Amino acid sequence: MLAKDFQLDTKSIHKLASKGLCIDNLKPQLNDDLDFSLELWHSQGLEIVKQHGYFYFATRFMSIKDAEFCIVDIETNGSKIDKHQIIEIGAVKVRDGVIIDKFESLVYCREINKHITEITGISVEDTKNAPNLKKVLYEFKSFLGNAIFVAHDVKFDYKFISLSMQKIGLEPLLNRSICSLALAERTIESYRYALSYLNDSLHLNPNATHHRAMSDVITTYGLFMLSLHNLKSLDKDVKTAEDLIKFSKEAKRFKRPKFDPLMESQEEEKEE
Repeated sequence: MLAKDFQLDTKSIHKLASKGLCIDNLKPQLNDDLDFSLELWHSQGLEIVKQHGYFYFATRFMSIKDAEFCIVDIETNGSKIDKHQIIEIGAVKVRDGVIIDKFESLVYCREINKHITEITGISVEDTKNAPNLKKVLYEFKSFLGNAIFVAHDVKFDYKFISLSMQKIGLEPLLNRSICSLALAERTIESYRYALSYLNDSLHLNPNATHHRAMSDVITTYGLFMLSLHNLKSLDKDVKTAEDLIKFSKEAKRFKRPKFDPLMESQEEEKEE
């Protein structure tokens, strides 16, 4: 969630995720009436519930098993939102460890420089018959709904999509989010945490094509499931979706090995 796009202060957001926020602290911060604000936030992907007179993120009471996670990856023709755009987006919805739906689309683009094409394999020619950004983002917003947004280095994908939505006249995203990289740092011991490295070392996606949206989504899905599996053996009190979000941000990171085991393995293979 982008805090600056949310009306509430940081302390109030923390209370929504933990012990709850009372109406006396909530109402003074709203520009509109309470019911309108709740409806608006819901349309932006954020569900807030009321229990025993206090307001909470719905994820506060949602088990990890019942929660809906949307694993997302985008490819862009550059990193600056004022100059560049999304050229491909891929996503899967996951519930109880199972992929229940998929979304994938190229996006029409007039200019993709040679460097981006070399990295992604996507050229202007590839996008000439693709839907425009507005159509793709409207469809993606409907697909995402109120699911928890998951991505590897989530800040980039989340922010770029949210700002892109604002450019076409939509409200910014407010979905709760999890960074699969940050979660992996706390559940998997690795020399590096780049998605390509983790795939090479953990064999998450045997058919990976790095820097293509759906391929990276499937790799991230494998990583996310491995993190959840490993979490069970760490004896941590992580039961709800909100517990998982907190754990991914605050739990102690694993200590990284001093030497690259993948490199050592490759050297041993050469010697044999």
